[in-house]
Amino acid sequence: MTARAADRARYDRATAHLDAPLAIVDLDAFDANAADLVRRAAGKPVRIASKSVRCRALLERALAKDGFQGIMSFTLAESLWLVRSGFDDILLAYPSADRSGFAELAADPKLAGAVTVMVDDPAHLDLIDAARDGGRELIRVCLELDTSLKLLGGRVRVGALRSPLRSPAQLAELAGSVARRPGFRLVGIMAYEGHIAGVGDSLAGRPLRSRAIRLMQAAARRELAERRAAVVRAVRAVVPGLEFVNGGGTGSVQHTAAEDAVTEIAAGSGLYVPRLFDNYTSFTGRPAALFAQPVVRRPGVGVVTVLGGGYPASGAAGPDRLPVPYLPEGLRYDPQEGPGEVQTPLLGSPADDLLIGDKVWFRHAKAGELCERFEKLHLVEGNAVTATVPTYRGEGHTFL
Repeated sequence: MTARAADRARYDRATAHLDAPLAIVDLDAFDANAADLVRRAAGKPVRIASKSVRCRALLERALAKDGFQGIMSFTLAESLWLVRSGFDDILLAYPSADRSGFAELAADPKLAGAVTVMVDDPAHLDLIDAARDGGRELIRVCLELDTSLKLLGGRVRVGALRSPLRSPAQLAELAGSVARRPGFRLVGIMAYEGHIAGVGDSLAGRPLRSRAIRLMQAAARRELAERRAAVVRAVRAVVPGLEFVNGGGTGSVQHTAAEDAVTEIAAGSGLYVPRLFDNYTSFTGRPAALFAQPVVRRPGVGVVTVLGGGYPASGAAGPDRLPVPYLPEGLRYDPQEGPGEVQTPLLGSPADDLLIGDKVWFRHAKAGELCERFEKLHLVEGNAVTATVPTYRGEGHTFL
């Protein structure tokens, strides 16, 4: 029996009393992935990207482990909710235009002391000031550095379109604006190198493209390490009391941790290990989050149909954004239908061994987005479900 077949047997036994559709997290795999992130971070704390988890119980489980510290959130409303739920170190990773949320933040010392907001433009400070509604609490601020690699004199850009702040001078200038402005305190710098951390460098059947990606990423790491160090020096010259410099992501943990300028690492997808993280030479994780759909039809030889399953991930549309049938091994989509809103035909010889009501296990393309489809996660240890916990959606929150 292969390791994957053994996992399927475990998951089927653990959930035999539960009807699909359902979602699980294999805690043995989750804990092993957490340990691997800490190992690769080499002593620097790992801040958990909540968008890749979207379940309070699993955020708490990871934060209880040595090596993890703080949460990187994705909306201001989520940040405030997390603080009210008992978390006390939240870095909002994206700028916000949530005026009511800023009014709450500025009026509550507990919230203001626990949440750090992201800015990359003086207009963000103006919006926050205009939203205070009388609140006078000091707002903690982080600046975001553009990490993209620019080639051919800037004519070619590799990396996400995020912050407009790129040079040490630009960040130092905004740092000075924050430092001089009443009601704000600059505490950190963040830089997410998505073209390194979020792009696999070992694509099956595409050796030339994989080689090109590795060369690009090596060049990008060198350029960014040098520029990030210069940025940190420039900002610390303006604000000596800077508390943290956050960088990285699941795919670049060990590389980013090696930079002296970086004080903490961000990661989240590496806890669940969705399918987009199968193509890395730098690490190998264990799939921890899966969902099961029930077989509801047997249209013919080598075909079964499961209920639903059309859960595409965000990003540029393409086959890599689709979930994949994972267990039993050997199933594939009908290219004329793909994963459907209500039904999904699956082809392959394993279909002939599946009966009506059997479960087919899938992996989502991305991590936390799976939790927007399910209200609860069944936590599997060994051959049993040992707990069932709500996702953000199950607690009544869909922040984005």
